[in-house]
Amino acid sequence: MDAAFLIELAANGALTGLLYSLFAIGLVLIYKSSSVPNLAQGGLTMVAAYFVLAFVEQLGLPLWLSIIAAVIVMFFLGMLIERVALRPLAGRPIVMILMMTMGLDIFMHGTTLAIWGATSRPMNLGVSYDPLFLGPILLSRVNLVGASVAVVLFVAFLLFFRTRLGVRLRAVSDDYVASWSVGISVERAVAISWALASVVAVAAGVIWGEIQSVDQSLSLLLLKGLTVAVLGGLDSIVGAIIAGILLGIVENIGSSYIDPMVGGGSRDLVVAAVLILTVLLRPHGLLGRHDIERI
Repeated sequence: MDAAFLIELAANGALTGLLYSLFAIGLVLIYKSSSVPNLAQGGLTMVAAYFVLAFVEQLGLPLWLSIIAAVIVMFFLGMLIERVALRPLAGRPIVMILMMTMGLDIFMHGTTLAIWGATSRPMNLGVSYDPLFLGPILLSRVNLVGASVAVVLFVAFLLFFRTRLGVRLRAVSDDYVASWSVGISVERAVAISWALASVVAVAAGVIWGEIQSVDQSLSLLLLKGLTVAVLGGLDSIVGAIIAGILLGIVENIGSSYIDPMVGGGSRDLVVAAVLILTVLLRPHGLLGRHDIERI
């Protein structure tokens, strides 16, 4: 394997990894405020993609306006989910809340299947599929656009967490009781985190809908996003971006070596191996907070 091809694999892997980070950012936003791994993020991404297509096909809106409309709908849907499904479970064992997010994912699968069916539907963003040539290196234009969106969202959230509202969300993620004691509404902070994660789901749904069409399989990308979130640290947005790049590179290069030996399909194997090794060797991730409990 020559150096140019290896660099091409690494570059395209990094771009794909940034697309995985779109899922991971949503997971991190919710975990930072409620310490709950959101297993419904894949379902939210799928629903967001279907909403965009519905606004385009049923209402005849242009794509850019459909995306804005989907952002608004998903923002309030995220707040509704937190208010109706998650808030009544406050103070309950974490496993019950985790099961609720899994139940929400199953519910969204069934709802979208009943309304829109199981047929794959294209998301046409108008991005050319002709490769972009950088010397001997070929890059995917679609992945490049998606990676750019991920970076823009990353910067936007870094700036957001410096605002007054962002500081409140950070305070809630650090200590519920202390936040309550100074008058911060923890319930409102958690609801906003769900709303923001649902907005991020729109970006992920649109980009991945363009790459692999819109159907039930969109939610299965949660495994990649969860791996990125765990590797980077479930409470670190910076970690989500770095881990996304690392996972994409490892997945792309690793599968190029393993596929010829096993006949293909080793990408998920590489991702699963990274997830297992991370949990075993560094459970708090690359940049996650390592809390030490005194007994």
